Amino acid sequence: MLGTLARLLAGKGVPTPEEYFGADVEGDIENVDGVLKITQIRVKYDLKVPKGTVEAVQEVLDSYITFCPGAQSVIGCIDIIDQADIEELAE
Repeated sequence: MLGTLARLLAGKGVPTPEEYFGADVEGDIENVDGVLKITQIRVKYDLKVPKGTVEAVQEVLDSYITFCPGAQSVIGCIDIIDQADIEELAE
């Protein structure tokens, strides 16, 4: 998911250097009818973006998951919840 987000942001001219682009990910494993299954993945992006790009970044965040092979492979089986903290840099 992180790679797809970075690729789409690059397409909008938004750089994603490691020090400004990261995510914390956690998930839940539950017993479902006697089988341990991953039931939910939560992704919280921490983004620092150039001044004037917040709108473009939000546009990408609203749609990137539809282009993500990993997410598309598990949607319907695993709930994916994503959110982002976006900080606009002064320069």
